[in-house]
Amino acid sequence: MRSTTTTRPRTVSLLARLATAAVVAAGGVVATSTPVQAANPYERGPAPTNAILEASRGPFATSSTTVSSLVSGFGGGVIYYPTTTTAGTFGAVAISPGYTASWSSLDWLGPRIASHGFVVIGIDTITRLDQPASRGRQLLAALDYLTERSSVRGRIDASRLAVAGHSMGGGGSLEAAASRPSLQAAVPLAPWNLTKNWSNLRVPTLIVGGESDTVASVSSHSEPFYNSIPASAEKAYLELNNEGHFFPNTVNTPTAKQMVAWLKRFVDDDTRYEQFLCPGPSGLAIEEYRNTCPH
Repeated sequence: MRSTTTTRPRTVSLLARLATAAVVAAGGVVATSTPVQAANPYERGPAPTNAILEASRGPFATSSTTVSSLVSGFGGGVIYYPTTTTAGTFGAVAISPGYTASWSSLDWLGPRIASHGFVVIGIDTITRLDQPASRGRQLLAALDYLTERSSVRGRIDASRLAVAGHSMGGGGSLEAAASRPSLQAAVPLAPWNLTKNWSNLRVPTLIVGGESDTVASVSSHSEPFYNSIPASAEKAYLELNNEGHFFPNTVNTPTAKQMVAWLKRFVDDDTRYEQFLCPGPSGLAIEEYRNTCPH
């Protein structure tokens, strides 16, 4: 459904499935020693369950390394990555904090997402007062650093990248996604941005807002952002019951669960996670969930 200038993982997966079907139809034999990889070479980790997604860590052991604040294009930060060297390359995610905040305000997300099979760079911004457009540029600079110059670049598939962020960092993730349509996913958390119309965005986007947010109220930020993104891009909107603006600053299981499922589905083209997106989450923690199902 998405307009793109690069080969998407979902396209590769579809071609693989069509090729398999063609062999079977012709009376051929399909090797079954690695059926999951044959269908989708980007799947990483065991079949997902609620317990796996709700745990504080996923199935991959992780390590981390610090990025100097002297690096060009952003203010340094921390890289988290799976320690395995036998699972192939991983997709990567850059995450920005919000206005006046440092990466430490979100750092619980780094190892949690990485432990599900991603390389994550949590950035500090050049100044803590940087606006969303600047944060968007810095997220893209961080991805370029991660894939081209970092010590873990060999672990990353540079065609499978995503952005995320909180508050102005969330607004920055929208800026980054709009300017680089080759990204596979964006996850703005309680996003703030003066720009309300994102009809030019083509990247699958999950927006998470807090019902009681008085800094970036969902009625003037998250909801207009979601409504303006074309359905053809694939999108979802999760509103958390009674949560304020700073819900991402402490461990928040509904946010992490949906964020990981979204990244796995669209960065890894792992359709095993579709069950967590369609029809989507429910329960006391959830005020509302909208989506463009089926994907």
